[in-house]
Amino acid sequence: MVLVEVAFPGGKKIEASIAGHSIPTDQSQQNGGDGGAPEPFQLFLASIATCAGIYAKSFCDERELSAPRGLDMDITRGDDGLLSRLELVLQVEDDFPAKYDRAISRAMGLCAVKKQLRSEIETEIRVVRNDGSES
Repeated sequence: MVLVEVAFPGGKKIEASIAGHSIPTDQSQQNGGDGGAPEPFQLFLASIATCAGIYAKSFCDERELSAPRGLDMDITRGDDGLLSRLELVLQVEDDFPAKYDRAISRAMGLCAVKKQLRSEIETEIRVVRNDGSES
């Protein structure tokens, strides 16, 4: 069992504690907060991207490839306001072997956080090199 403890330190700030780590959240100023920490939904999105990122990094580590340069995630919401599409773009060095593009994309798709999402959420994962090329 995973225990998440939640505290209410004031204003719109909410703080979660899990496994000895404190995770502050706040609301933006337009939503009545101070904007001093990410909103909970922003943390949710970050958890998807960082989970996919650790799968990409582990893939590279296991094959002694250079680490990815970065990862961007863009989302699309449907008319109901819920996520309908995720696009993850992994930036790799120009010398990243193209033969691994599909494999690293599949590895990123194994992200445990992403697996918790509704199956109808479309996910696209792309690998892009410094020069902008994709294979």
